[in-house]
Amino acid sequence: MKFNKLLGIVGAASIILGVIGGCAPKQKKSTNENMDIKKEIVGQVDGKDVYQFTLTNAGGMSAKVLSYGAIVTHLYAPDRDGKMENVVLGFDDPAQYWTEPYINDAPYFGSVVGRYGNRIAQGKFTLNGKEYLLATNNGPNHLHGGLKGFDKVVWDAEPVMTEEGQGVKLTYNSVDGEEGYPGNLTISITYTLTKDNCLKCDYSGTIDQPCPVNVTHHGYFNLTGGAKTNVLGHEMQIMADRYTVVDETLIPTGELRPVAGTPMDFTEPHTIGERIDQVEGGYDHNYVLSDDVTELRPVATVKEPVSGRSLEVLTTEPGVQFYSGNFLLGNLTGSGGVVYNKHWGFCLETQHYPDSPNQPTFPSTILEPGEKYSHTTVYRFGN
Repeated sequence: MKFNKLLGIVGAASIILGVIGGCAPKQKKSTNENMDIKKEIVGQVDGKDVYQFTLTNAGGMSAKVLSYGAIVTHLYAPDRDGKMENVVLGFDDPAQYWTEPYINDAPYFGSVVGRYGNRIAQGKFTLNGKEYLLATNNGPNHLHGGLKGFDKVVWDAEPVMTEEGQGVKLTYNSVDGEEGYPGNLTISITYTLTKDNCLKCDYSGTIDQPCPVNVTHHGYFNLTGGAKTNVLGHEMQIMADRYTVVDETLIPTGELRPVAGTPMDFTEPHTIGERIDQVEGGYDHNYVLSDDVTELRPVATVKEPVSGRSLEVLTTEPGVQFYSGNFLLGNLTGSGGVVYNKHWGFCLETQHYPDSPNQPTFPSTILEPGEKYSHTTVYRFGN
């Protein structure tokens, strides 16, 4: 039995063991229902007010979310002694996210990227006989929605309270032709900070013309707390036995290659830095999680031995991009005055495969009128 098929069976069972036991809705009354969701204006972009929301749970975890770019700027999680520290890369001053130096550097800290997260070869695709041209903003290719993707716009935002915990729902209307994409797309993401120390991301959307849609959260994690050092000592496990081979511009060749016997193999835990020198440029690859499994299931686990913090990623998506912060060059100073050098954070971007609109053998990303775009990712923190 192939590893991914086995994972599908295990993943379905894990909903009972993990998701329902950890981050699924519960019928009992919320223990943090009397806590207010803090909302404040922190600036203006394109003539629109930018709001910051602060979510908290009864255990002391908290998250800060901007209506600009749907950015998670801070996420505080406990270490083995219960000490709360920030475990994501970002800025203390929200205005830094819309400065020219940051936009030119384009690390996409903590944002939602789209319409198409990851790369599209040569910035073009053909759909129903018509060729669509997109910006080439990553060498010869299109990346993360273009010059002004979802990470650089102001979303409508409203606080929400569910049985799971405090949240914020962000909605953006992307008009026909924006960044070259067809159709009017309405897209929403709801971040929920659950009572069980999860950051849950629920995506939904509708469109009036066929279009490739692949939206993801581009959070950078560093479980040391306060980004004390790089992430090369973090222990990573990814439940995937194949990855999408890429060319020199990081576009998939179409080959799904087994990870066994290579430095790409994280089916058993390895530190990020253990074999990174054997991977040209570092890790920036899509891992194939399943052929046809769409249930919410565990797909990756990360542990930081000094702090004792752990991160488990669950998703309904078929792939996850593991990125080891290769392009952090020390020219950005983030939260707490920390300089973000190379490998100072890692990303696990749950997604469809890169360049799927030009790869007919990959799972389709085409959203049709009348269909609902929907997927869920959960980042669960432990200690």
